[in-house]
Amino acid sequence: MKNHFFYQNHKICKKFGQHFLHNINIINSIIHFISPKKHESIIEIGPGLGAITIPISQYGNHIIAIEIDKTLVQKLTKNFSNQKKIKILQHNILSIDLQNLNIKKPIRIFGNLPYNISTPIIFHLFNYINLIQDMHFVLQREIVNRLIANPNNKKYGRLSVMVQYFCKIFRLLEIPSHSFTPAPKVHSTLIKLIPHTKKPYTANNVNKLSIIVKTAFSQRRKMIKNSLKFLLSVKQIEKQNINPELRAENLNIKQYCQLSNAL
Repeated sequence: MKNHFFYQNHKICKKFGQHFLHNINIINSIIHFISPKKHESIIEIGPGLGAITIPISQYGNHIIAIEIDKTLVQKLTKNFSNQKKIKILQHNILSIDLQNLNIKKPIRIFGNLPYNISTPIIFHLFNYINLIQDMHFVLQREIVNRLIANPNNKKYGRLSVMVQYFCKIFRLLEIPSHSFTPAPKVHSTLIKLIPHTKKPYTANNVNKLSIIVKTAFSQRRKMIKNSLKFLLSVKQIEKQNINPELRAENLNIKQYCQLSNAL
């Protein structure tokens, strides 16, 4: 017999990775860090039961709350029926085209992201990076450690390179697991991502950068002359003043951009 867990009369859906933030002090701290201003356009990913949506709406913002769970959408729609500045969309964020949303640009985005798909969500949003002012996300602490990792570190990987290529990252708040219902088995961290107004390093083709980085880290213990041998020759690597005997975790973002531009 299955055990069903409820929070505020909502049956928690494990499939969607639902963990509801209930700690008022943490909620207030998150709102403080987001610092919403009147007339801003805000997208919330995974509003849940509106723990953050409700207080943020008091600032007079235009909010689009994107929720995949049909049951939660019905409750939110009912609760916000008199709120003209809040629009509830039942949708998977991974299939939404931000360009087509009827919302003033640039957009501010925040959310308590499901841990199992947080990385795909971030990569999806990078397709619209020019429309985004900033992003505040509650993520699994381990993911954040990977995001901010530097070269020559075991946590440094594809996620580190690609996110740091697009954004400046700020670690803002540590959130203990007991702040959620049900409590996840991991601790969480609030981060802020601000898209670079001018990228420190330029990749002529972001898709090529992604291919180089993904290929290198898929065999991270190999020297890049071996892991990238089907993409670049040793001569091409050396022409960029990069030692072909380095491994994926030894290269910085500038060097990855150089390699992608040589592809």
